[in-house]
Amino acid sequence: ESSPAVVHGVVYVGSDDHKVYALRASTGAKIWTYTTGSGIGFSSPAVVNGVVYVGSIYDAKVYALNASTGARIWSYATGSPVFSSPTVDHGVVYVGSEDHKVYALEASTGARIWSYTTGGNVDSSPAVVNGVVYVGSTDGSIYALKAPSGARIWSHDTGHGPDPD
Repeated sequence: ESSPAVVHGVVYVGSDDHKVYALRASTGAKIWTYTTGSGIGFSSPAVVNGVVYVGSIYDAKVYALNASTGARIWSYATGSPVFSSPTVDHGVVYVGSEDHKVYALEASTGARIWSYTTGGNVDSSPAVVNGVVYVGSTDGSIYALKAPSGARIWSHDTGHGPDPD
């Protein structure tokens, strides 16, 4: 269910077998695997500056892995499953969780910068443009948040919650 990311000839993808895979794009040969605490589900890896960021479902964590070796750099425990795909912008990882929150995490350490609570699960994947984080929630709303602080700029009730990516 995870969509692959392809960077510098390597395919990175998560699987329901509790693993993140790095495969050679030209041959499919396995370069490395990393075992998480549960399946990856819908969370698709983001690969930025030699680091793979991905969410895991029932262990409720976001992982940062070395893109070359698969070694864990850090993990961050949210309050609930992570179906959202991480987005990385200006050294910050943005990701949603089923604990009704959007998180902003320091890309290098995993330290929480801020979190914003919505009225429902945040299974959609954040988009970040011009310092604004846009994300949907199962409460039927789309939120625009200030990237530096997490302060709400606006929300719009669509009447229906967006499906996961």
